[in-house]
Amino acid sequence: MKLKFLAISLLAALASQAAVNIDRVEPANWYAGMKNPSLQLMVYGKDIKQANVTTDYAGVKVDSIVRLDSPDYLLVYLNLQGAQSGTMKLNFEQGGKKKAVNYVIKKRDMAGEARCGFTNADVLYMLMPDRFADGNVANNVVKGMLDQQCDRNQPSLRHGGDLEGIRQHLDYFNELGVTALWFTPVLENDMPSGHGHSCYHGYATTNYYNVDPRFGSNDEYRKLVDEAHSKGLKVVMDMIFNHCGSSHPWQINAPSKDWFNQPDYGMQTSYKLTPCVDPYASEVDKRETVEGWFVRSMPDLNQNNPHVMTYLIQNSIWWVETVGIDGIRMDTYPYAYAAPMARWMKELNDEYPNFNTVGETWVTQPAYTAAWQKDSKLAQANSNLKTVMDFAFFEAMDSCKRETTDDWWKGFNRIYNSLVYDYLYTDVSHVMAFLENHDTDRFLGEGKDVDRLKQGLALLLTIKRIPQLYYGTEVLMNGTKKITDGYVRKDFVGGFPGDARSCFTATGRTAEENEMFTWLSNLLHWRKGNDVIVKGGMTQFIPYKGVYVIARRYEGKTVMLLLNGLDKGAVVETDRYAEVIGKNTLAHDVLSGQEINLTRTIPMPAHGTMLIEF
Repeated sequence: MKLKFLAISLLAALASQAAVNIDRVEPANWYAGMKNPSLQLMVYGKDIKQANVTTDYAGVKVDSIVRLDSPDYLLVYLNLQGAQSGTMKLNFEQGGKKKAVNYVIKKRDMAGEARCGFTNADVLYMLMPDRFADGNVANNVVKGMLDQQCDRNQPSLRHGGDLEGIRQHLDYFNELGVTALWFTPVLENDMPSGHGHSCYHGYATTNYYNVDPRFGSNDEYRKLVDEAHSKGLKVVMDMIFNHCGSSHPWQINAPSKDWFNQPDYGMQTSYKLTPCVDPYASEVDKRETVEGWFVRSMPDLNQNNPHVMTYLIQNSIWWVETVGIDGIRMDTYPYAYAAPMARWMKELNDEYPNFNTVGETWVTQPAYTAAWQKDSKLAQANSNLKTVMDFAFFEAMDSCKRETTDDWWKGFNRIYNSLVYDYLYTDVSHVMAFLENHDTDRFLGEGKDVDRLKQGLALLLTIKRIPQLYYGTEVLMNGTKKITDGYVRKDFVGGFPGDARSCFTATGRTAEENEMFTWLSNLLHWRKGNDVIVKGGMTQFIPYKGVYVIARRYEGKTVMLLLNGLDKGAVVETDRYAEVIGKNTLAHDVLSGQEINLTRTIPMPAHGTMLIEF
């Protein structure tokens, strides 16, 4: 009886091995007419490694088949040089068994050159989908996912916001005056919650081709982007190539021994990014930066494995084609290997020359940031990264808001002394500046210093930068990370069922919130389409008697920003600024609507802001 049982088990095992098991193929479809004709297909399936693959689809040939260490993956490289849109049949054969898989090659919506990314004419509005608005309570908890918690009373758990909630409030962004939306990652994060935390933030991807079902579906994402476009709004997608989530199938069953850096949490990153550019950097310091895991739950991907990088490159292109995003924000940019990331950027730039990608480069020295920008003469190798994030401006503003402007270093001297290094950048119009984001304290901290906030916003929206706002600033949202990050990622009031009021409407906002919203909205609408700000040159004056002045000029038009950095009133001596005022005698204050006499001194209140044009 025992021998009979063993024989049956052996036959069953052999039959199982002989079967062609295909769980899924990534990407699920592709597009005809791409400049790079090569397509990598990652096939998932038990014991699929030894399968052979053929196709007789016109214009397509199998270039190579890569058998990885794990028996449950197969990489198929196709050449689609002459392929037209249609359904291709892929024939898998293994151990005498055959299986045909239909694979769709779609027609592109438009040529790559026709896709235009965000520019310095835009103002990005960054938001966290989980914390902005809940448009579909039915997806707050999804059966079968590892995290079954949704509790708005817990700052570090999911709160139920989703893509439908954002879609329902697109008119709000038009009313405010922003032109582009940047969401923190929307891809599946099927991670368990523990110790009062979950992956509501989205930075632990477990499926690169599916929107997290608690946010919606791929179709809902496309619908949101389409409707945003119809209202003149661009959409920027947050991506992470440095790491994935520990619940990703790759971590559970690694495709190859070198798919990850330092497997099994073999090294923690130092979080120190300077070794990436340090000419004297030791090998151990460089390894700790780029090979160490960001946190234990986020395995570090090995971009030096060409198959890993090809997968990630294709994924970014697939989302551009499938959903129609207008830009990418790449998380933890320098933590990944520089050369493969430069390869990604070159392929993306070649396919979409008018697209834009911004990389998170969190070091507060302008020279560091500038070295990561495309075509920088400061770098040993070209990153091909068009846009970088200005953490130097953020740090300067973070200190400035706590200080009185003196004659040398403090207050607005910090901004002045940061901007003097703009000559380091290849293209300063591709530098993204911000006052706050999801990883920092709110600009207001735990207070409501509206005057200082207005100064920061006016500065952000007039200097030569791509400006980025953080959701809720327009209605005085505050908070610090002192206890947990959740306190700088609070729910937008009115976006969730049960909220007693709504900051989406003037009637739901307090008098203070309405004043701030109106002030910022007027400034944003004034900036929209304003060539002086988008194309103009810039002149800055060293802060004088506590007042910092920046001028923008273009085709005979001038805008002057005047900021009083003192805790008391100041008097602006207009003679000092004669080189930009010229023979003009009157100016219009954009913020107050008042006419300003430029032949006299201009009084300013403590921490006052004036934005005059003539």
